[in-house]
Amino acid sequence: MKLFDCNNCGQILYFENIQCENCGYTLGFDAEKMDLLTIHAVSEDTFQDILNPEQVYKYCYNEQYHACNWLIPADSETSFCKACTLNRTIPNLEVTGNLELWQRVERAKHRLVYTLLKLELPVSESETDPAFPLHFDFLCGTEEEHILTGHEDGLITLNVLEADKIVQEQTRAALGERYRTLIGHFRHETGHYYWMLLVQNNADVLAGFRNLFGDERADYQAALKTHYEKGREDFVSSKFISHYASAHPWEDWAETWAHYLHMLDTLETAYSYGLQLDPRTSFNKDFQDVHLKEDPFLTRSADELVRLWIPVTIMINSMNRSMGQPDVYPFVLSDQIAEKFSFIHRLCWSIYE
Repeated sequence: MKLFDCNNCGQILYFENIQCENCGYTLGFDAEKMDLLTIHAVSEDTFQDILNPEQVYKYCYNEQYHACNWLIPADSETSFCKACTLNRTIPNLEVTGNLELWQRVERAKHRLVYTLLKLELPVSESETDPAFPLHFDFLCGTEEEHILTGHEDGLITLNVLEADKIVQEQTRAALGERYRTLIGHFRHETGHYYWMLLVQNNADVLAGFRNLFGDERADYQAALKTHYEKGREDFVSSKFISHYASAHPWEDWAETWAHYLHMLDTLETAYSYGLQLDPRTSFNKDFQDVHLKEDPFLTRSADELVRLWIPVTIMINSMNRSMGQPDVYPFVLSDQIAEKFSFIHRLCWSIYE
């Protein structure tokens, strides 16, 4: 995530901010400019950019629920921003607790959409496959009604109970996962979607995919059944980014895709803050020349991204351990996994060309 600041006072801002904590000015995110704008009201529902007063905006409809801070042109016929337009279903907000859960879900989803837009991937219905547009169903399950997160033909379903920290940790422990977050969920499920858009109908790309990830024509349900029955007995960590990635080539792709987005977003944050690592140790070969000098979204070399990513993860894990917190990134990248990153990176770059 890039660094944002208030155009009135220079205060550093978070992506989700709707008001500057320092000077009190109103804020909103413009997905066309990919920037958090400092705005002021010109009427009850319209706002001007303080740097470009001729540009007048209104908030996305979901701002009233404190679930979105994105802006759309004041004369727009739609009431929803690019991120919220993707919602097909939201939970019943009259049910106690659902509003807070949905707000957390939206924060993660908006960060996901930011990254997709930075990669210039097709997102809106006018850009994606008209037969399989990208949409989201956010449902609230109960003990009687079990809802599974998943992707099917462009529709990503998420149980908003995943936003409950206790439920999330119980699920993580039950599945033996090292890491489980809402944004990780979103990134994984969109991996399945973009496999459909970018891989499955391109013979050359599909051949490269099968060479690295395996043959996706293997029976998916049978593979998952075998995966859960065998557990970790034949898991080869050097080949897969996670245990779940070893279940089937589709899951290997989706898990690797999610980690690719983790890497880009985190490195953009590090780049925005001018991060440079020069550890005070007698042996720091892996940290030599670790200086984020270029926006990772503009970095053509996947090898360079991975070279920077590994020491950055070591540093942030060390910071977390200093605070008694678990590792932010409890994964090890082998050469085989890095090669899969490179495949995805080249595929994303091919969109620009």
